[in-house]
Amino acid sequence: MIVRPEVPADVPAIRAVLTEAFGRAAEADLVEALRGTPEWHPALSLAAEDGEGVIGHVLLTDVVLAGRPVLALGPIGVLPRRQGSRIGSAQMTAAIEAAGRTDRGLIALLGNPAYYRRFGFTPSTEHGVVDIFEAPPGTFQVLRLPAYTPDLVGSPEYPAAWYSV
Repeated sequence: MIVRPEVPADVPAIRAVLTEAFGRAAEADLVEALRGTPEWHPALSLAAEDGEGVIGHVLLTDVVLAGRPVLALGPIGVLPRRQGSRIGSAQMTAAIEAAGRTDRGLIALLGNPAYYRRFGFTPSTEHGVVDIFEAPPGTFQVLRLPAYTPDLVGSPEYPAAWYSV
């Protein structure tokens, strides 16, 4: 299995993976709404692939925090029949490594703290980043990247696409 940047031929398979993984189309619609926007970085839309084809996908796009771009992670999905085989972990590792090569200072995400803690994510409020989603405590999380600076605080501004689906 490899995790690599998506290519145009992957688009239908990514939609199918996300729709199956979440049991609905909203996450796939979000990826399609973000694709081609200024917040989209082709190198940060990663497909997990093996002999079966595309089996997972993870996306990092820009959001604005303290007037500067940082990254939002999501959605991340794996075909249900392949979950539990460390594909999601491989995608997370690849996404964090790719993000670390950018000039962005952190990654924000909304998810299960027990899962994301192993990758170094901590509650956003510990870093002065406001949970704009009003999610259960600790589920809006951030990971500092090498380009992090302490002025990255406040309320993140997500692109309109996040609210359009």
